[in-house]
Amino acid sequence: MAQITAALVKELRETSGAGMMDCKKALNETDGDIQAAQDWLRQKGLASAAKKAGRVAAEGLVAVSTGENSAAVIEVNSETDFVAKNDQFQTYVKNTAGVAIEVADFDALKAAKYPGSEKSCEETLTELVGTIGENMNMRRMEKLSVSNGVVASYIHNATGEGLGKIGVLVALESTGDKDKLNGLGKQIAMHIAATNPLSLDRNSVNPEDVERERTVLIEQAKEAGKPEEIAIKMVEGRMRKFYEENCLLEQAFVIDPDTTVGKAAEALGKELGTDITVTGYVRFELGEGIEKKEDDFAAEVAAAAGA
Repeated sequence: MAQITAALVKELRETSGAGMMDCKKALNETDGDIQAAQDWLRQKGLASAAKKAGRVAAEGLVAVSTGENSAAVIEVNSETDFVAKNDQFQTYVKNTAGVAIEVADFDALKAAKYPGSEKSCEETLTELVGTIGENMNMRRMEKLSVSNGVVASYIHNATGEGLGKIGVLVALESTGDKDKLNGLGKQIAMHIAATNPLSLDRNSVNPEDVERERTVLIEQAKEAGKPEEIAIKMVEGRMRKFYEENCLLEQAFVIDPDTTVGKAAEALGKELGTDITVTGYVRFELGEGIEKKEDDFAAEVAAAAGA
């Protein structure tokens, strides 16, 4: 029997798009013959993933999973919303989110064993591509943890338990009552889903974003004919508004617009007799940042009719 080297497995994986373990099995089954191994993979429905890998996958699902003192959010993409409603796809996303809470980062998640299988989460998705018939990919994962307190979660436009279009995590560090912390955490997570803040607080705003905003405001004031020293004073007031609109802790709380998110946390802290610190948040919106192809259906039909 031919020796199945790592280089041979790598070559087959690159040409077929199938998972590493599937490629190794195919080569074993075909005595190391690359062409025969490709045919074997096609017969098993595993090589079709390669042909689909170039197609834009901007639909799919965001999923959250929570544990004792941590939570994770993932995004898994598909080409169509139809597949996002597929039971097999939903089960995969939910199970993978459950794995995410047990691992350190995204690379570890891709390599981790899928529940009930010897294959990794990434290999299982490749196999699912061949089964369902369209491109899918694991796009990203984030995880938040606290020493004391809770990591609350919220799913917007839910299509199932823990599955939807927008997923939010928010970490509250505190020794207070966890039920009440979870209640506030979920409200803040809903707020984050609605407002999509730029950062947690002023200190965490990207300095380049601050400088760009300040420069634009100064130029606007100069264009209005204001002297530079007056323009600079005007800009300071406008920058305060910028922070109030974009920093989570300074934003007007959507649950109670008369207070801010930060003040709401302080108020509950006083009620519970302990400090509450919002230490971080994550917001995943399905497909954000993916360039989607806009199809002109009428032109497509006209072209087909002309042909």
